[in-house]
Amino acid sequence: MIALDATILIAYLDDTDPHHATATALLAEQAGSPFATSALALAETLVRPVVRGAADRVIDILVSQLEITAVPTMGSEAPRLAEIRAHTGLKMPDCCVLLAAERVSASKLATFDERLARVAADRGLAVLPGTN
Repeated sequence: MIALDATILIAYLDDTDPHHATATALLAEQAGSPFATSALALAETLVRPVVRGAADRVIDILVSQLEITAVPTMGSEAPRLAEIRAHTGLKMPDCCVLLAAERVSASKLATFDERLARVAADRGLAVLPGTN
């Protein structure tokens, strides 16, 4: 299982993003592995499409075509989420991705965020595609 950060999804969807080619290649290369992301990362990814009126099309791409599972954060997980935030200093959206990775027992995390990549590696996750 590969946990995906919003940076990967946003870059994949935006062909003007400097990381678009890398994100597209990464998702194609890893297509045999299941993907997951936090519900918050999915919401972050959908902000621009919502503004443009393209949210349904983007959801179809992410959920139907790429088969990305959105992992919700349950109320009972608030203490664990707070613990991740307190121990890592990461912003809450990144903590949600780490929590999602834990919940689905991901072995890899894909991100273009250097801080998130470092924390993920320190927690034993293989980081894709590496940081730029």
